[in-house]
Amino acid sequence: MRTTAIRTARTVAAAAVAVVVTGCGGDGVPSTATAATSPASFGQEEVRGDLEAAVAGAGLPEGKSEAGYSRRGRAASPATTAEERKLAALITRLSPCVVSWSTEDTGFSTSATSATSTTEPADPRRQLDVVLAGLEKRAWKKSAPSTEAPLTGNGTYFMAGYRKQGWTLHARHSRLRTWSRSTVMVTEDDCFSRVTEEEQALLDAT
Repeated sequence: MRTTAIRTARTVAAAAVAVVVTGCGGDGVPSTATAATSPASFGQEEVRGDLEAAVAGAGLPEGKSEAGYSRRGRAASPATTAEERKLAALITRLSPCVVSWSTEDTGFSTSATSATSTTEPADPRRQLDVVLAGLEKRAWKKSAPSTEAPLTGNGTYFMAGYRKQGWTLHARHSRLRTWSRSTVMVTEDDCFSRVTEEEQALLDAT
């Protein structure tokens, strides 16, 4: 049980790294297949609907979420054609089990002097709080206490976790001076728990 939990966490972390590096985009594998491991009453489209509604409620642009597992941001391609085929099949299998969203901002400030300016962009970190509050209204429950820590160079790193009906949501926000990035990665639990050690090694190597 412990080994399965660790393997699942590593796989989800690898998926999250792809979103942090590249954001959501057209390189994700389209989720044309039905996720057999997802409850019919609450699957990928329902998860995406919750996320989009929460994003809209925070005043952020809609339509930025992505259904599917992205390969963008991988450090390298598999060494052999056989490994490439295995990786492509694995990503196709995982794609119906993933929903992600990200947004990047520059030029904002959280200083006291700028807080009174009517032209100052909204603080992205607070906008993410509104997104998460919107998800809580849609029955997403915290799976662990949220944490926030300082980064070198006058920055911060925040992360929080939520769960709903067999899906796990990881939210993260990184800020450095006037640059920030918010990401949300949602994965279907049973789907990712089925990733084998061999498949995990293939994901880690690319």
